[in-house]
Amino acid sequence: MALDPETFDQLVQTVRRFIRERLVPIERQVDEADKIPDDIVNEMKELGLFGLSIPQEYGGIGLTVTEEVKLAFELGYTSPAFRSIIGTNNGIGSQGIVNDGTPEQKAKYLPKLASGEIIGSFCLTEPDVGSDAASLRTSARMDGNEYVLNGTKRYITNAPHAGVFTVMARTDPDNKGAGGISAFIVENGLPGLKFGKADKKMGQKGAHVCDVIFEDVRIPADSIIGGKEGMGFKTAMKVLDRGRINIAAACVGVAQRLIEESLRYATERKQFGQAIANYQLIQAMLADSQTECYAAKMMVLDAAEKRDRGENTIQEAACAKYYASEMVGRVADRAVQIHGGAGYLAEYNVERFYRDVRLFRIYEGTSQIQQLIIAREMLKRFAG
Repeated sequence: MALDPETFDQLVQTVRRFIRERLVPIERQVDEADKIPDDIVNEMKELGLFGLSIPQEYGGIGLTVTEEVKLAFELGYTSPAFRSIIGTNNGIGSQGIVNDGTPEQKAKYLPKLASGEIIGSFCLTEPDVGSDAASLRTSARMDGNEYVLNGTKRYITNAPHAGVFTVMARTDPDNKGAGGISAFIVENGLPGLKFGKADKKMGQKGAHVCDVIFEDVRIPADSIIGGKEGMGFKTAMKVLDRGRINIAAACVGVAQRLIEESLRYATERKQFGQAIANYQLIQAMLADSQTECYAAKMMVLDAAEKRDRGENTIQEAACAKYYASEMVGRVADRAVQIHGGAGYLAEYNVERFYRDVRLFRIYEGTSQIQQLIIAREMLKRFAG
């Protein structure tokens, strides 16, 4: 349910102020320490940022997709690590339950996710299964009134902090495709659930990723999302569809920040007796970045509005994620170029963002996977 315009505007203004006053000043600290301070996480909880997309009846704010992307434009202004800590609760860590969970599952987990009492995490990728997600090997075998989970999940965002996981596992060993996969809610702390060492990443420091290992982990039979086997892959794809629109929006937000950093430097830096912003080749780079950012923003808003109307947005979500993630990479590259040698130094923000944005073209579906999805959907629509 959409918020009334005045309430939503107040939310945007509050988040914008929080980002500029509390988050931007500690970006470098978070990057160097690889940790978001606990007091900042608590402030995020108080602002309701962990429950932006969770329905109001479960304690969330219940934003529409259009409202969510407009807020993501704001959240993208600062380090992506801050968005990451709340992102799984609003996206892949909760939306499987929101979309397909039983009433009992929703009542048990969504209020805790909305308040930030627990962090949600999404377990799909495996050591030998990345883009070919339908070939996953993690198994869930029925034993009495329990399932027994075995397998390893890789590159799992927020896993070290998670209280609950949405886990994709194969319940039908004879079905090697998508139809043999089911989705489960797995609570942290169960015997046999272990974590690998934290991955050391190129960028997005402060957002933590590691392997999640299941060794004979026993979970109740009613842990299966929706109460039915074989629906897990469909649940995952629905979650990723919405998530891709949100990632595209975050890319737009980061691009806007990079353009602002570039403009500031170009107007302050002087060469040959005048600001470098006066030189046409610098202006051309600024113009290209602004044009591409604007195009991506319009794509995101269009995809979000169509999804809110209940339309099939598989193609639009893939287009937006593909274009926006590639766009922000180009904008970051130009930002470094405009800064010259200074852009290669950690002293300047563009160096950090240059590292941070590289991941957007990889997670929740690489650019190449988005191309395949787009082409597949085009052919489907053409065939009618």
